[in-house]
Amino acid sequence: MVDVAYVICALNDIPSQRARGFDLAILDDAGKPKNFPIVVVRWGKKVFGYINSCPHQGGRLDWERDQFLDPTGQRLMCGKHGALFELGAGRCSSGPCKNEHLRPVQLQVIDGDICVTGVTLVEDEDGTDESRGDG
Repeated sequence: MVDVAYVICALNDIPSQRARGFDLAILDDAGKPKNFPIVVVRWGKKVFGYINSCPHQGGRLDWERDQFLDPTGQRLMCGKHGALFELGAGRCSSGPCKNEHLRPVQLQVIDGDICVTGVTLVEDEDGTDESRGDG
């Protein structure tokens, strides 16, 4: 089976040590579209992706558009309850969901683009989303 990589943005679209949210859609097991909000963190050439949902009560992490990091810029922070999450592991280190984890999203950097893999995205009807077979 060929893994499909869906380009979501260029690596340089997210400055290093910053995070950005994307509202995507995936196909569920029944083939129906389902919301798939994610947060992507760039740290140099590395990228980390998580479902944009706090394990405490399921709310979005960002308190304003693309505001995901704590004041130090070192951890993801839930804007509702202040839970703090390690960037690389997604583990909550402080807050009401301590030791719980954000759900990771598989990402790869391919030819300078950040791509999501391991899921089937619903592509825009106008064909603007790119997809690439890898392998």
